[in-house]
Amino acid sequence: MRTSYSALDTYKTCPLKFKFQNLDKVRVPKNIEMIFGSVVHSALKYMFERVPLYPTIDEVVNFFRNKWDDKMQVFQGEGVEEKKKIYYEEGISILKNFYKKNQAWNFNVVDMESRFEIELEDKKNKEKHVLTGIIDRIDKNPNEDLYEIIDYKTSKKMPAQNIIDHDLQMSIYHMSLIKRWPHLSPDKIKLSLYYLKHGEKISTFRSGEQMENKKNDVISTIREVQDRISNNYNFPPTPSPLCGWCGYKQMCPMWKHLYQSQISSVKSQKDIEPIIQKYFELKNENQKNKERIDELKTIINGFMEDQKIQRVFGQEGYITRTVRESVSYDMEKIREILEPAGKWNEILSPDEKKLEKLLSSLPDGIRQKIRALSTVKNFSTLTSSKRKIEK
Repeated sequence: MRTSYSALDTYKTCPLKFKFQNLDKVRVPKNIEMIFGSVVHSALKYMFERVPLYPTIDEVVNFFRNKWDDKMQVFQGEGVEEKKKIYYEEGISILKNFYKKNQAWNFNVVDMESRFEIELEDKKNKEKHVLTGIIDRIDKNPNEDLYEIIDYKTSKKMPAQNIIDHDLQMSIYHMSLIKRWPHLSPDKIKLSLYYLKHGEKISTFRSGEQMENKKNDVISTIREVQDRISNNYNFPPTPSPLCGWCGYKQMCPMWKHLYQSQISSVKSQKDIEPIIQKYFELKNENQKNKERIDELKTIINGFMEDQKIQRVFGQEGYITRTVRESVSYDMEKIREILEPAGKWNEILSPDEKKLEKLLSSLPDGIRQKIRALSTVKNFSTLTSSKRKIEK
């Protein structure tokens, strides 16, 4: 499988977004935030290029301005101009502050926007995977005998040191530099994240043991993705605050209903609105109306099933439908498999929860035999929220 850090990160954040983006190849327009980050990165690359002399701060700002004006032409509409102005001024401020603290002639820049490919082998099935990416900047510090990988960040949030010490992206960049120069010692590679809005650089290192663990983590994630693809597993949506910046909301079953209400006359929309409102009214009366609530749940569940959505929005709030799996086993036949392997006593009495925990430690052959004896059932649950979402 050929993939990248950004794709794996997307999968861990929201499997459905990964499917839309990397499997279905659905393209969505870039937003102003994404363009902002891209133009700032381009200006910083320009700043460290000799042509033949390093550019002045005025030249860097002018480079940013020209790029920004060109990219922003596609963004029009009410309120957009003010937003564009705010980001433009922030970009100028970032570049001026960065230039003051980081004069280009003081650094020995080896490469910028360096593309890489790493081949990883899954030792379980001998399958090889290719991991790709781009490194913003690579410096060499002769005084400390170090190579430094620098990644620029335009995000507002600056994470704690312990999070950066375990950051997967920087670990992958570390792997790429070892592949590029195999003679390098792992502890001679410095990994830095430069948070441009704060003017702060946070650095970390990786040991050989840490790198091996990260390789296994990457391979495990790739294997999980492949299992979902080959077995037609669902790629579930994972709602989070990041949904606000996602370009797939109109397609996502968690948000699709809100956009149907906004952009078109959806079939049965008038019917479902009073049902959602009634659902919240009855929920407030608690157990007295439990039977009626269950009836409404059935109607809402049916509506969601027909519309292929997993969230509906009404005046009182929204309702989310979650599909869960219930796994059961033929414990008598399981015993016939586990007793010869000396593992039956580990679950003591036949207990399906204990069996699920035990599965990960079993050899592949035994685990597959046990999986073949399982029965998987899907069931849906509805959860409601009174937090109103503006259309």
